[in-house]
Amino acid sequence: VQLQASGGGLVQAGGSLRLSCAASGWAFSRAAVGWFRQAPGKERELVAVVSRGSTTYYADSVKGRFTISRDNDRKMVYLQMNVLKPEDTAVYYCAADVNAIHYTTPQDPDLYDYWGQGTQVTVSS
Repeated sequence: VQLQASGGGLVQAGGSLRLSCAASGWAFSRAAVGWFRQAPGKERELVAVVSRGSTTYYADSVKGRFTISRDNDRKMVYLQMNVLKPEDTAVYYCAADVNAIHYTTPQDPDLYDYWGQGTQVTVSS
């Protein structure tokens, strides 16, 4: 079971990035997948979740700017990030909850069984 996050980088405020999370080794379609982030000196926080049934949840701080989506055939989850702000700067992690019920969007990081290695997003002002 592996998750591989990619797509981070340096972007100016107002710009966009798309993060990708590639899964391998298991029935990806049975997992809820979330994106979390952690900035230096801050707690890890949930950014967005897509359920097994493709329902979604967003943190208030990213609503209207970020979009999470999944492609079960390719075993991929994406996080499209638009109108980026300096406060979005963090290491972004994808994680999978393989026990999630079909349309639920788990928000507790302790529910997630597998984590990717993280990708750095830096937004300059």
